[in-house]
Amino acid sequence: MSDEVKKDTGPSGPPVWMLSLADLISLLLTFFVMLFAMSKVKIDRWDEVVDALSQSIKPSPKEESDEPKASLNIPRVYRKPAMNLDYLSAVIDDAIDDNPVLGDARMSRDADKLVISLPGDILFVSGSSDMTPKAKQALFVLGGVLRNIGNRIGVQGHTDPRPLSGRGQYASNWELSLARAGAVANELKRSGYTDYINIYGFAASRYDQLPALLDENARFEMARRVDIVIEPHSGSGIGGT
Repeated sequence: MSDEVKKDTGPSGPPVWMLSLADLISLLLTFFVMLFAMSKVKIDRWDEVVDALSQSIKPSPKEESDEPKASLNIPRVYRKPAMNLDYLSAVIDDAIDDNPVLGDARMSRDADKLVISLPGDILFVSGSSDMTPKAKQALFVLGGVLRNIGNRIGVQGHTDPRPLSGRGQYASNWELSLARAGAVANELKRSGYTDYINIYGFAASRYDQLPALLDENARFEMARRVDIVIEPHSGSGIGGT
């Protein structure tokens, strides 16, 4: 039996050079972390990178459009909703109460319509459709209220039953009443009302509807008026009555 004793070396470990490599890698990692911490990140570029990655990883779904695809389609029309006439009456009353021209206007209800009666003697030169500067300013104020509603509007011109003198620019009361209704409608358009306005000239055809208890002068004054008729529903009014 040999007297030579074998030495127990135990489990074998990694080579010595790997310890130096691990230290080197740790130092390099620490160095790059310190560089990144001291650097200034450009937020806009960072957001662009994040957005690009987000779109590539999880693209946002496309929203389906309900627009018509056919080559010939009826255009879609968006209209403002009609306003409640009771509420509208209160708003108009507040807007015209302190106006020197519109303060004499009368508001009334005709069936389901709201009627604003403007005195013609204040708005126009006698026997003419020429509007005074104060009347134009007053209608601009009224139009500023009406342009925000979707209700259908009509303008009706009226005169007293006496025939015209024949020396003016209009041959009949009907022509005068129609011209005055058109003048009022044009001023409402200039103030920003964009929908169609029905225009009517009634002359003295509705004179009998005025209160019979008034004396003749008061009835004549009330007859020379322009009515703005506001309907409870919306619409273009083209071809309406």
